[in-house]
Amino acid sequence: MNTQDPRDVRLSRRRFVQGLALGGVAAGLGLRAGTAPAQATVTRRELRGTHFELSVAELPVDFTGRKRLATVVNGQLPAPLLRWREGDTVTLKVSNRLRVPTSIHWHGILLPFGMDGVPGISFPGIAPGESFTYRFPVRQSGTYWYHSHSGFQEQTGLYGPLVIEPARGERFPADRDYVVMLGDWSDDDPAHIFATLKRQSDYYNFAMPTAPDFFRDVREHGLEQALARRRMWERMRMNPTDYSDVSGHTYTYLVNGRTPAGNWTGLFRPGEKVRLRFINGSSMSFFDVRIPGLEMTVVAADGQDVEPVSVDEFRIAVAETCDVIVQPREDRAYTLFAQSIDRSGYARGTLAPRPGMQADVPAPDPLVWLGMQDMMGAMAQGGAHDHGAMPGMAGMDRAATAAAAAVHHARTEYGPGVDMRVDTPRSNLDDPGAGLRGNGRRVLTYADLHTLGGSLDPREPGREIELHLTGNMDRYMWSFDGVKFSDAKPIHFRAGERLRIVLVNDTMMNHPIHLHGMWSELENPDGGFQVRKHTVNVQPAQRVAYGVTADAPGRWAYHCHMLYHMEAGMMREVVVS
Repeated sequence: MNTQDPRDVRLSRRRFVQGLALGGVAAGLGLRAGTAPAQATVTRRELRGTHFELSVAELPVDFTGRKRLATVVNGQLPAPLLRWREGDTVTLKVSNRLRVPTSIHWHGILLPFGMDGVPGISFPGIAPGESFTYRFPVRQSGTYWYHSHSGFQEQTGLYGPLVIEPARGERFPADRDYVVMLGDWSDDDPAHIFATLKRQSDYYNFAMPTAPDFFRDVREHGLEQALARRRMWERMRMNPTDYSDVSGHTYTYLVNGRTPAGNWTGLFRPGEKVRLRFINGSSMSFFDVRIPGLEMTVVAADGQDVEPVSVDEFRIAVAETCDVIVQPREDRAYTLFAQSIDRSGYARGTLAPRPGMQADVPAPDPLVWLGMQDMMGAMAQGGAHDHGAMPGMAGMDRAATAAAAAVHHARTEYGPGVDMRVDTPRSNLDDPGAGLRGNGRRVLTYADLHTLGGSLDPREPGREIELHLTGNMDRYMWSFDGVKFSDAKPIHFRAGERLRIVLVNDTMMNHPIHLHGMWSELENPDGGFQVRKHTVNVQPAQRVAYGVTADAPGRWAYHCHMLYHMEAGMMREVVVS
């Protein structure tokens, strides 16, 4: 149970939700609006071309009224927007001005493994005072990003946007083009956050069920069902509001390095088409994104063009990118609203015809409890689950039940590092996820995404690798198949083979899984090609499958992109040979 003083909670809420209007590098350097320091760039600059000089260093920042040191690139947080062109060869010299080693990983980029930027796997890292030159051909186009793969530097600011212009021009042209990079900033040392989670995994969850919640359940569902619901969760020893390990009680959520009070703004003329390149560069936060009053047409996912689909809202997992086109026709402002999945805070920006205009910021949606499908997959009634039959399953999604697929648990899953196993996971892709189901808005799902051009490799997979996403929340242990990274052997792909990876989420949390160096071609429940991605989010108690062509010899990282999950052990090495 969280024992933080309620008065401290109220103070932290006021401090962290909105942040400072002029927060960031400028505030950290004690600058007022309109001043520009020699050692730091306050305005967001972009770098174009084929040769780049990037310097990693520490600079003071102030997002909430407390000065802290951030890890920045060329004096910027986020790091500078890099613009490349498909077909070019880029050279990037990265100099380390820190007191500790650093690195940069080019997320989602196809390149030689020695250029991938993962210390201990693809290169030794960049020592203090040293430089490393990345050089590789650009073989793709679209919206991507880059970040540190060293310690917790990504959490302290070392991340930035990357846009690659297609050689033949944009398939979906727009009059204006903006990057919208989402982030989560904490004034706390990330090593302290991680140690806190290890001591008390629910420390940052301030949405525990309360007595008023119980009485509301009694009014809505009757005493018997309300009691049964409480008994079920107590018997499971799990938390029905366990959406995020780290919440808005320590995070300030950012848009392009601006706090909600800072209100990043993109300008438009009424009637123009505006492309918004959303990038979730946060360390631990999922966002539910909408622009009240504007329909969004999704045109790309993880840098790959998709059949356009119109939605009101989409959930973006950590490390995913999503390009949308909007066409505001009225002479008024619109709010870009990205609420955290646990509803503990939000990032906010504005689209407006003129600077200084604002629109109303909607109230965050109410936090709803996780459902049966988030805990038990497609098992509608008792049976083969470790925790036995549970009450209250009448509302189970029947479509998900029909798509159930029995799975095999590895022997290593039966140990202290695993507190939950799902025997009949759901395999449907048309679930928007807990907190978005039935909210009255058109919400994007993976089932809506269809990559244009189809699969890059039409061969049937020659073999299948099944991995389970496992954890023990009380001990804050995360792993594949119950084995943490430090104890795991590499996974071997045969060079040139086509294989299928099956992921089964045995936990109640979302896990965005990222395979370096190769595309992950997600399959629908019938085994057909669905969408090409570099990061595949696996929902609680869900089974997903995707094809991989092992066309990139070398050693590659494969991990959950929740930073603290990776640090706790949910990572493997993949060797292609």
